[in-house]
Amino acid sequence: MGPKLLILDEPTEGIQPSIIKDIEQAIRMLAATGEMAILLVEQYYDFAKSLADQYLLMERGEFIMRGKGETMPQDGVREALAV
Repeated sequence: MGPKLLILDEPTEGIQPSIIKDIEQAIRMLAATGEMAILLVEQYYDFAKSLADQYLLMERGEFIMRGKGETMPQDGVREALAV
């Protein structure tokens, strides 16, 4: 089918912690192909930070922060999260 976009909505929700690394590895393998963009909607900061090239942080339907994945710690993303 050759999709150009993969949307993952909370792929770690309800998943055992031991399986989350497998999910991360699968996402990395898909991203490495360069064949599609991946939109990851995730509430767990560490998981999102480990995968993000870019991030958008929303609050009540509005974008309140955006930047490169590598700058998430310096940008204070963790502190801005309610979770």
